[in-house]
Amino acid sequence: MTGYERGNVILVNFLFSDESGVKRRPSLVLSTDEYHKGRQEIIIAGITSNTRRILIGDYLLIHWQEAGLLYPSVVTGIFRTIKSQMIDRKLGALSEDDMKAVEQKVRQIFGLS
Repeated sequence: MTGYERGNVILVNFLFSDESGVKRRPSLVLSTDEYHKGRQEIIIAGITSNTRRILIGDYLLIHWQEAGLLYPSVVTGIFRTIKSQMIDRKLGALSEDDMKAVEQKVRQIFGLS
């Protein structure tokens, strides 16, 4: 068990896809407790406050304040696998409606719709 659940919003150092740097940013836990037990890792999606650019797979949160975020935010279609020790802290959790919408975007990304 990691202490973090699917739908939690966490603060973590997020490695850029080209590995040129790291930025501390909020992220969404996508993986399940079962996955955490078996793999000892967590799958996350990055969250950004740049709401001007929404790409395929991105979702503009409706209840961003409930999730512990300071600004209107977008859950991105950018995923990472991390160790739980890399998490700084939990900020909050997505509302049920926002989580369902993110799940639909994940299905869209992987062609599972």
